[in-house]
Amino acid sequence: MHQAVDSLQQRLVDYACGLNYEGLTPQAIAAAKLRIIDTLGGVVSGFFGEPCRIARKLAAAMPNADGATVIGTRIKTAPDLAAFANATTARYVNYTDTYNWPGSYGGHPSDAITPVLAAAEHARASGREFIVAVVLAYEVFSRFSDVFHNKGYDYTTLICLASAVGAGKLFGLTPIELAHCISMAVVPNNILRQVRTGHLTMWKAVASGQAGRAGVFAALLARSGMEGPHLPFEGKAGWCEHVARERFTLAEMGGNGVPFRVESSVIKTRPAVGLTIASILAAEKLAPVTSAEAVQRITVEVYGRAKIASGTGAEHWNPESAETADHSIPYVVAAALIDGTVTPHSYDEAHLWNPELRALMQKIEVVENPEYTQAYQRLPVEQWARVTLMTSGGDKRVAEARFGKDGSANPEALIADKFRGLSADALGAKRTDAILERLLRLEELTAVDEILSAFVID
Repeated sequence: MHQAVDSLQQRLVDYACGLNYEGLTPQAIAAAKLRIIDTLGGVVSGFFGEPCRIARKLAAAMPNADGATVIGTRIKTAPDLAAFANATTARYVNYTDTYNWPGSYGGHPSDAITPVLAAAEHARASGREFIVAVVLAYEVFSRFSDVFHNKGYDYTTLICLASAVGAGKLFGLTPIELAHCISMAVVPNNILRQVRTGHLTMWKAVASGQAGRAGVFAALLARSGMEGPHLPFEGKAGWCEHVARERFTLAEMGGNGVPFRVESSVIKTRPAVGLTIASILAAEKLAPVTSAEAVQRITVEVYGRAKIASGTGAEHWNPESAETADHSIPYVVAAALIDGTVTPHSYDEAHLWNPELRALMQKIEVVENPEYTQAYQRLPVEQWARVTLMTSGGDKRVAEARFGKDGSANPEALIADKFRGLSADALGAKRTDAILERLLRLEELTAVDEILSAFVID
């Protein structure tokens, strides 16, 4: 008697095993490299964050010379612990990409990049092999995000699966081993949305590290011969029934004329949850506001999803942590009005408890604009916001802004400038430029570990 086959599991195995560098488009390769650069800039910028320090300390206590590097150090640890530390650090400043396909769950597919890099280093993979694994991870994350709608679970649940498939590809798993890897990612690792609800803690960033670690660990287990549960998606107690809570099919995946989803994520221009960035850009046009007393009221118009997620709930007018503040429209709008923009420093203790900023926040109302909601729900996705400021003297000032997929003629230059801004203070301008040059030619590297030593932060 033959065992039943899980069609979703088999679909992922067949796609992952069949994908190679020659099957990628030049656009997908370029998009993957830019997102790798952007994510590594996030690692440098987030290096001194408290959860990042804790993760590094844990990794340092478990050295493994044949493992993978904790980026920013000379520490080598087990690949899954390196994935944990690096993914936590990359996510900490909330400045990498976001995925906003209409009807999708959304999230940050770049969270899978550093776990995949840990697997690539451990496997002594080439730059081309790493690029393929990154494109694959994006494809898995995005296609599942398009059909996953259960808001009781966090998007990082999909990062675990994406990291597992990417790592399994790099480890050269057989189809049977990769099927087990997928099962061992899917069944035990479903992260509750509570990590991103109400007053947020440092675990908001750590959830990405935990997901990446679990994905790489599933690949390590499969490589060692461990078997995963049967029918992980479609079994009667499987993922579709109890996590997704619905049966679904995946759309056709990238390649053979179908665009790769790595091209569809939007790289952030400000360090905040993507839902707030249009509001920040609009507020910047009205800055500076010299005092809260000079303001009578501020109305921020946004699309419905932004209103619900970042403009509803008392915690958004009284954030007690940086993690809550960068998800709060009132906070980031007030910070942008006072300082002229939002940077990673906008969430330090001096800003978080600034009485002027706190007073200005209380004068902010967030409302839904139905036209903006419609623009968010169609392709190409557009995220609009309008800030209307009434002064105490009765003057009215209005600014509108859009955040969406960059249409610049030279996105490489924009990402390079962002990388320099995030990295130069820690690495120095000369070293930063040298790293950039190598990453832009990533496909030429015979082994990805050639670039990691350059990131050591003294």
